[in-house]
Amino acid sequence: MARRISRGPLVVATATAALTAFTTLTGPAAADSAPQARLFMVNPVQSTGDQGLTDAKDGKDATDPVPASAYATAPLRNLDGSGGLSGRWVTVRSDTGASAAVADASAYGRHDDQFEQVMAYFWVNEAQEYLQGLGFGSELPGANDRVQPVRINQWGADNSYFTDKKAEIRFGKGGVDDAEDAEVILHEYGHAVHHAQVPGFGTSVEAGAIGEAFGDYLAVTVGEHALAKYGWQRRADLACVADWDAVSYTSAAPHCLRRIDTDKTYADKVGQVHADGQIWSRALHDIRAALGARTADRIVINAQFGFAPDTSFTDAARTTIATAEKMYGKAAADTVRKAFRDRLVPGV
Repeated sequence: MARRISRGPLVVATATAALTAFTTLTGPAAADSAPQARLFMVNPVQSTGDQGLTDAKDGKDATDPVPASAYATAPLRNLDGSGGLSGRWVTVRSDTGASAAVADASAYGRHDDQFEQVMAYFWVNEAQEYLQGLGFGSELPGANDRVQPVRINQWGADNSYFTDKKAEIRFGKGGVDDAEDAEVILHEYGHAVHHAQVPGFGTSVEAGAIGEAFGDYLAVTVGEHALAKYGWQRRADLACVADWDAVSYTSAAPHCLRRIDTDKTYADKVGQVHADGQIWSRALHDIRAALGARTADRIVINAQFGFAPDTSFTDAARTTIATAEKMYGKAAADTVRKAFRDRLVPGV
């Protein structure tokens, strides 16, 4: 993770300056004027409900295994007018094969290398637009409100990661190419958000687990927001994360990279960040269910400005509770506290 100076949770911040060089329209006008892209509605398993989908039926990245009903067309916003996938919140810095052209974005399918480039641009932009819609960058401090560099299929293993060396996200290939699943894209963007909020975040096992949990949670909440925004349908379990990417290495359905609704508690910690992260993500999931997505996300993300790089579950929970009370009062704080107590987080 990158190293920056930590900040306490803030409720009010100066609005960011408008960047008029970009196509920043929202609503119907944006849909009419922005270039259109063909992409997955989060991922093919979620949109079709078909747990039998596989990457390898007719060869890697073949068209046939995924039905046309898994695709949708949506606008590519905030582009810089260069003709490539570069804009206000994201730029595709490098890729495998030819770079995607915005003019052709509505024609690519999963058999094209350019499809993952389009997916990464769309979903990273969608995530930052969601954060902006929550007030981050205007009423609240900006949360990674910058151009996020991404590299597509630049990692030969079936893995993706955020690196603090260049503050960029690198998406891997192997099995289902990672950038074919929006929840993988959004998970890694969650690490970028933490990187922007807290210097050196994730230097302890518990902090690392919180980072993995937030990535999973952000993937779910942004994906669900997009479904409502574009009128898409979800035919699979909300709490199952990256159920398209996971078909390559899970044998039983539902295919989940992880879940955010497990019954794990603090007593189930094993010292592994992805496993222990499911304790924290369940607490966030419960807060979301109790307070609604918008209120929960504003609390959860704003609280992270006050985390230490090596924060413990206890300290992070206390900070989140205090942020809830500052923003929404005692009733909200009590709701947040209950979610962490239900996970048996000590000291709350």
